Amino acid sequence: MTGGPVRGCWESEVAVFRGVPYAAPPVGALRFGAPQPAKGWDGVRPALSFGPPPPQTDALGRGSSEAKGDDWLTVNVWSPTPDPAAKLPVMVWIYGGAYMVGMSSWPEYDGGRLAREGGVVLVTFNYRLGVEGFAHLTGAPDNRGLLDQVAALEWVHENIAAFGGDPDRVTIFGESAGGSSVAALLAMPRAAGLFRGAVAQSVPGPFFSRPLAADIAAAFAAEVQLRPTVADLADVDPARLAAAGDAVTATAAKHGDRWGRAGYRTIVFAPVVDGDTLPATPWQALAAGGARDVALLAGHTRDEQRLMTAMTGLLGQVTPDQAATALDIFAPGPDGARRYRDAYPDAGPDQLYELVHSDWLFRMPTVHLADAHVAGGGRAYFYELTWPAPGRGGVLGACHGLDVPLVFGNLTSGGPAVLLGAQPGADAVELSARMRAAWTSFATHGDPGWPAYTADERLTQIFDSPGAVTTYPEQPSYLIWRDHSFAPLTLAPSSR
Repeated sequence: MTGGPVRGCWESEVAVFRGVPYAAPPVGALRFGAPQPAKGWDGVRPALSFGPPPPQTDALGRGSSEAKGDDWLTVNVWSPTPDPAAKLPVMVWIYGGAYMVGMSSWPEYDGGRLAREGGVVLVTFNYRLGVEGFAHLTGAPDNRGLLDQVAALEWVHENIAAFGGDPDRVTIFGESAGGSSVAALLAMPRAAGLFRGAVAQSVPGPFFSRPLAADIAAAFAAEVQLRPTVADLADVDPARLAAAGDAVTATAAKHGDRWGRAGYRTIVFAPVVDGDTLPATPWQALAAGGARDVALLAGHTRDEQRLMTAMTGLLGQVTPDQAATALDIFAPGPDGARRYRDAYPDAGPDQLYELVHSDWLFRMPTVHLADAHVAGGGRAYFYELTWPAPGRGGVLGACHGLDVPLVFGNLTSGGPAVLLGAQPGADAVELSARMRAAWTSFATHGDPGWPAYTADERLTQIFDSPGAVTTYPEQPSYLIWRDHSFAPLTLAPSSR
């Protein structure tokens, strides 16, 4: 094994190894650079505790990890059979969090249940976030957080056999920004050959052009009264830069006249289509056949926007003017607002507001990813989660993030578990079992258990109680967005 031997522990019949470095700490002379190989160690390294998370603020009120230090780039492994002869399928999780927050130590990402019941080796890891990982800085490569992900996958390829995994049977999976990362990795030449399956859950559509990313980075640097260059920022405390990212996010809507939809939707970090690490958007790359040898499982929740609307205090409070503004900004084409009203004639302001936000940010990018993959000669499967979350009085529906506890089977721990209520019912337990079985079957056999998605039928597995397989159910929205191209977001025309 690269680096040296490690010692883990047994937990509920699963061997667990935490905090194993996959790259050198990206600090000092390595700050804002591409990840570099981790240094080896003498003797047996204890692998009992998670490594420290990448710099970030406590924007979600989740608290911070107890681990401290600058060894941000570590992996964690759960294996039911840590025997090199086992050759088990491998699942590698990429967390979400708007590229601003997240860490592999959050309890909802505990891989013990998937590993034990699914017969897979489960891997999670940390990658750089915010300014450290995604700001466009002069003197630094773009998409450093994505390059971290590639480095983690290279570590898996080189080392996972020692933990009982098969390096030729690796499936990546992620949700939200993690789903967008999965999509980006499908389009990155540097990631080619490192995985054979990909699960993209609730894929955000925004990818940035370099001019937009540069303009937003200038706003980050201005918060600390510096320029957006490695020379200027290399000695700034990472915590201070994370706070600068939060400050720009809080005022992003004021920049809507320059940053367009990214500003209005307070999105200040996203992968940059730079022509190098990411030559094209995932939709372009997949349609051109760039990942046709990788099986894709993609899908979204029905009510993606509902949780965000609740968090901003607008649930049930959207005015006609707010709905009209959302349609004008986010609906596709010059007549997009009219098409929404025609397609949903009985929808009030709340529903129209939710629909256009859900479609622009998550639902249509995800289904278009499957369309692109099929057009490029790849095999795809699609799902939609429509089962409503029982937590918070059931008002959140099948909201963004509900799939995470269901897929991991961690129904009573971590942030998303609050959506399920204090005591998840039998329907939640049964649905979680079905989703776990589908994900691990896909990782093991390349087939989640329902017919493939095709351009003619667009068959979709509906996860609900009970479930069903049907034609993609969001047809009115699909027809509105059918001819839309998810190109990189750029500066508003008057600001270029």
